[in-house]
Amino acid sequence: MFENQAFQRLVEADNLTGEVVAVNSFIVEVKGLEGIRLGSQVLFEDGQRGLVREAYGDRVILFNIDSEKMAPGTLVVLENDVLSVPVGKNLVGRVVSPMGKPLDGKGPLKTTATSGIFNPAPGIMARSMLNEQLASGVAAVDMFFPVVLGQRIAILGDSKSGKSTFLSQLSANQEGTDRIVVYVLIGKRKIDIEILLAGLRESGAMDHTIVVLADIFDALTQSYLAPYAACAMAEHLWHDGQDVIVIYDDLSSHAEAYRQLSLLQEVDPGRDSYPGDMFYAHSSLLERAGKLLKNGKTLTALPVVLTPNDDITAYLSTSIMSITDGQIIFDLGIFRKGIRPAVNAGLSVSRVGGQAQTNRQKLLSGTLFKLLANYKQAEEFSHFGSSLSKDARIDLTLGKQIYAALQQPPEERHSLIEQQLVLETIILGGGEREVDATGLKESAKKTAKLVKHEDDFDHLEAELLKHHTIKPAASAPLPNAGNELAGTPPKEASNAPR
Repeated sequence: MFENQAFQRLVEADNLTGEVVAVNSFIVEVKGLEGIRLGSQVLFEDGQRGLVREAYGDRVILFNIDSEKMAPGTLVVLENDVLSVPVGKNLVGRVVSPMGKPLDGKGPLKTTATSGIFNPAPGIMARSMLNEQLASGVAAVDMFFPVVLGQRIAILGDSKSGKSTFLSQLSANQEGTDRIVVYVLIGKRKIDIEILLAGLRESGAMDHTIVVLADIFDALTQSYLAPYAACAMAEHLWHDGQDVIVIYDDLSSHAEAYRQLSLLQEVDPGRDSYPGDMFYAHSSLLERAGKLLKNGKTLTALPVVLTPNDDITAYLSTSIMSITDGQIIFDLGIFRKGIRPAVNAGLSVSRVGGQAQTNRQKLLSGTLFKLLANYKQAEEFSHFGSSLSKDARIDLTLGKQIYAALQQPPEERHSLIEQQLVLETIILGGGEREVDATGLKESAKKTAKLVKHEDDFDHLEAELLKHHTIKPAASAPLPNAGNELAGTPPKEASNAPR
């Protein structure tokens, strides 16, 4: 009866009222509500809520937020001039619906603050330069395609290629920081949701995470509104002095929900049958990320896009890539070869990643790209079965050792210093020494605590190499092998594939 009482109070307050005259699934046509604003929130007398989509005088088109069941003749009243959701720190650790209803059985939300979900992005003058790296704990990303706090970077890949695993690792790696993760799940199956929530709880990430959930059985409108609602929850914390990371998993499902709603609304379909404002729907969401000048805090956006058959040239993936500041692409072909994480180093890029790296880290990234390019070339020559030159054998050995160091199971995470120690130690070996990558990683965890300045890396790496060399050098090392990091970068590094 609470909903009826709320409806009655709004009517008695002389709010605008109307009557449902037609229903087409989630699209509701109402007569009345003259003068109502677009984007307003309305309440039906049966307790359901709606979003004003179009208004033509006394004829108003609504999206039914809760279900597709609505009887003609149902009365409707204006509830709010903007569609609002609950916000605040009390949402941290909770699982909620896009409209802010608790779904975790932990009782009602202890927050009274609300925010509109379609908020404008901060202007240019309100923003500041991005300059601090967001460590994911995954070396294949942090060393090659660093994510920066406040950045918008797309996560692309086919189904079951490792995207969700990487995002779970990134979420868990924020433990010990004051950052909050807002994880929005759009149109997911129950089993996938349960696996993800179990992983977040097991890793402890749930303690600093808000999960916004719209599963495959919820109303289409819920899937459409979910990313905007999650962004509003994140923005409130951001403006309140908190670094926040928003993960949109995934915008492919969001686009499909919006396409179905638009087709029901008889909007003319565009490319791939998506509505003409599909690009605006995503750009207006993602441009809300950044770094605020007033408090120096950041909102980082990680939109996930599904690329069936590893085709990144489809409409949706190219659209998201044009909006974001880079993309990390997970390749199913690489995944099937047993390489974890299956990051495609040739197609991935972070356009602002270099701003957050030290000169030593930039030099390491360039050197790694060069060495892996040499490894690929040597690997192709090795298929011919002819004897390889000494240089090619060294490239092959060094490349295998680097790939072994980059292999990471889901439960394994490493700090930036640990990653740097491991990879620089392998490079120091010069490819003429067989290095125990597994033991090296374990030692790097203890050694990382001893790094206070960049000068500490050199002697610590020399000690690590001495303790984790399985086979001694077969012959004298190559000139400058392993010492490139201490001097000027190799010329080839600047032309390395990005």
